[in-house]
Amino acid sequence: MLRLSQNQRFGLRGGAAMLTKKQNDLLRFIHERLKESGVPPSFDEMKDALDLRSKSGIHRLILALEERGFIRRLPNRARALEVLRLPESATPRTAGGRNGKFSPSVIEGNLGRVRPLSERFEDEGERQVAIPVMGRIAAGTPISAIQNRSHTISLPPDLLSSGEHFALEVRGDSMIEAGILDGDTVVIRKQDSADTGDIVVALIDDEEATLKRLRKRGASIALEAANPAYETRIFGPDRVRIQGRLVSLLRKY
Repeated sequence: MLRLSQNQRFGLRGGAAMLTKKQNDLLRFIHERLKESGVPPSFDEMKDALDLRSKSGIHRLILALEERGFIRRLPNRARALEVLRLPESATPRTAGGRNGKFSPSVIEGNLGRVRPLSERFEDEGERQVAIPVMGRIAAGTPISAIQNRSHTISLPPDLLSSGEHFALEVRGDSMIEAGILDGDTVVIRKQDSADTGDIVVALIDDEEATLKRLRKRGASIALEAANPAYETRIFGPDRVRIQGRLVSLLRKY
């Protein structure tokens, strides 16, 4: 929640005039993308949509929208943004100088309000989503392709994005600097494309599956480890098929 001093500093008045054209354009672009797919746009997509030269401009716009109470970034989730309100739905300042309350305009789907754990445990009706565990994935030297379903795990919707998901047990240490350790379970959103920088499940030559960070280098695809002991492997585009993108990680202690 923004402190009153911040609201006064930025002049929260609930109207479109408080936003610059770029801020307003970005807010509506994020809102429309969430309505369409339930997933916020990437920084590259935002940059292209607003015709900006660099992603640093997007960072500044997002910070401004967050400080003004129009969006918030959800913790521990890459690219997770929530639209709290649009300019025309804001509540004007009340008499006496205090900010009026507003009802957040929450996008339907998995990117809604993140509920505190205490609330979730108190709600006996909290739905769990069954995710199939499809065997093991190598975070090291690639192993054989993804196996058939071995069992399922149940996860709260907060740990998932929109779409279909599956889970894999990690074997190897090539992604340790990305916080992925041997024995972890990764939750993967099933998709056949990904952005540069995403951690993906890649199928090489339809035979070997591996968990790596995706880098696009011209017409080639680089699968980058997060451990200096492993080299980056580069393939032609016809040799690599994206199976999904990492969205969550589970670890037992």
